[in-house]
Amino acid sequence: MMKQLQELEKQLLLDDEDVENDVSGVTNSEWSEMMSPPVILTKAENILSPSPTSSSSSSCASTSASPAAPVNITQLLTEAAGAVTDGKQDIASEILTRVSQYSNARGTPEQRLCFYITTALKTRMSVNEPKTTSDLYAKDHILSTQLLYDKSPCFKLGFIAANNAILEAGKKVHVLDFDIGDGVQYVYLLNEIAAAREARGDDIQTPFTLKLTTMADFGNGGVERLKLVGEGLKELANKLGVTFSYNVLNLKLSEIDTTSLAVENDEVLVVNFAFKLFRLPDESVTTENLRDEVLRRVKGLSPALVTVVEQELNGNTASFETRVSQACGYYLALLESLDATIGRDHSDRVKIDEGLSRKIMNSVACEGRERVERCEVFGKWRVRMSMAGFKPKAMSQLGDKVSSVTRGNPGFTVKEEGGGINLGWMGRTLTVASAWH
Repeated sequence: MMKQLQELEKQLLLDDEDVENDVSGVTNSEWSEMMSPPVILTKAENILSPSPTSSSSSSCASTSASPAAPVNITQLLTEAAGAVTDGKQDIASEILTRVSQYSNARGTPEQRLCFYITTALKTRMSVNEPKTTSDLYAKDHILSTQLLYDKSPCFKLGFIAANNAILEAGKKVHVLDFDIGDGVQYVYLLNEIAAAREARGDDIQTPFTLKLTTMADFGNGGVERLKLVGEGLKELANKLGVTFSYNVLNLKLSEIDTTSLAVENDEVLVVNFAFKLFRLPDESVTTENLRDEVLRRVKGLSPALVTVVEQELNGNTASFETRVSQACGYYLALLESLDATIGRDHSDRVKIDEGLSRKIMNSVACEGRERVERCEVFGKWRVRMSMAGFKPKAMSQLGDKVSSVTRGNPGFTVKEEGGGINLGWMGRTLTVASAWH
């Protein structure tokens, strides 16, 4: 079934799973990786032979310094993933032992990535290591995720792009968000509403009003936590003078309709999916296929607008080797971009990196229902949205908001491509925001 699903994806997207991004999404370092001579597993003993500096590796490991990178980290980690897939545990272990000499959880972005991927691969190989999803729903991980969204321009600009579309939808907007997290996107939105009102000098008789509805079944922490988030948003709205109402519904997906949502005749219904869909299981996990079912149910609500923001990473049904290779390229670029915005030793950065390590662990070490980190590239989301009956809708450019968020750092890139706004670092797309109707 997995092979058939992968073949179907190729036919739908006309892409090859070994090249998930086009040329514009490939960094210079990845070009060098792609053009370097291939490593032959049958000659692993040559790759894994001690380097001239290996005699001092143990002493290096005990300090902040680490030995030079052996050959090509991404290539070796991908080879290790291939050995795991082929059941060649001894070869995989040898590769990981060599690569581990270079890893450092507090080192450079490449050293950190090496540590996270190596740890995840070792966990996958171990029959004694528990492989559960509990860490992804713990309070610490929720906090680290919110910090990532707030500190990383690529994630923050994704929220801002979605908010721009919501602001343009109408003057009286009802937003359905299946999981608002800690409400960080709506903190941005309430501030943007207040700023837009001052800039336009809106008539006080026709103010922008925002109603937000979220679902208890899809969030983390249950109804009480969601109510606390809502109280915080209400307090902020009152301070900013924004007309705002909030509601938490405890309904099953099949029970959701415009009546249960209490959508008023003069309200514009908007459905927001910002970094939410990738956690829903699809046909590769269960015949229920909640990922596509949610989209079809939302289409049945006839919303005026649907916003989607997702990470640009092929981590769902791709082969294990491709998944590891993709994770290497993606998270290396993300870690490098974080270096440009927040110091490596800053307490928030430490928490963010710990959260990224958990995401990588789940994506690499887990399978089946235990693997909830199932990101997809925009091309695949575009197919899913089209199959559900949606059509793309143009989004407003971010304009001056880009420089205000990136602090003018030219390493961050923003471009409109394929119907979405691509946000990335040094040419590598990390997140994509899109709008649909």
